[in-house]
Amino acid sequence: MNDAAPAGPAIRATGLVRSFGAIRAVDDITFELGPGRIYGLLGPNGSGKTTLIRLLAGLTAPDAGTAEVLGVRMPSRSNLARIGYMTQSDGVYPALTAGENARFFAAAYGARDPAAVPDALALVELADRTDSITATLSGGQRRRLSLACALVHRPQVLFLDEPTVGVDPLLRVQFWGHFRRLAEAGTTIVVSSHVMDEADRCDELLFIRSGRVIARGSGSELRARADTDDLEQAFLRLGGDAMDAR
Repeated sequence: MNDAAPAGPAIRATGLVRSFGAIRAVDDITFELGPGRIYGLLGPNGSGKTTLIRLLAGLTAPDAGTAEVLGVRMPSRSNLARIGYMTQSDGVYPALTAGENARFFAAAYGARDPAAVPDALALVELADRTDSITATLSGGQRRRLSLACALVHRPQVLFLDEPTVGVDPLLRVQFWGHFRRLAEAGTTIVVSSHVMDEADRCDELLFIRSGRVIARGSGSELRARADTDDLEQAFLRLGGDAMDAR
């Protein structure tokens, strides 16, 4: 890990707003997320999850409100060294080898430990493909490499934007195993998804609809609150269907 995180929430959003023309992708979102847990942003495509993650990671400036990560207001170039971000698409260079990709991202984030690259590739079970050209890797291997590049500098906060889209069930289980071990070691993880069956792998969920947080709690808490055993029905009963009428 990098420098120790300050006491208090790992992530804080206060009145965040981001619009694209007439569309308010993030609509006055406020919350605090404590350290060392996995938080799921659950909602359909177009609900604002990616824009929210980009605001929190400091890759997009808000129209209003503030985002803080590890006590630092975002955007902050210096704070990026403590943040990992895995995009929906594979954020790696196909002409480079797996090892070259990992070394590039390690250098970009300022990671100086010589063990950082081999450790990251070993974590995602790509140590034997270090010298393979990325374009020759399978789709699942490229997703694993993207995860390694997001982890190579050992961030304290990790943003994962639909990391399991398009991967097979076995790889999905492996990814979540990695996420759980990282959280147990103290990393704060925010995972966006529209796949409801992944929700129970998170410590806490934030239901997102039309740019707003419509409910928050563990999967069991949200089901109980909505009086249903089905998480998708809980999403609708807790405000998802009503938001369509806004």
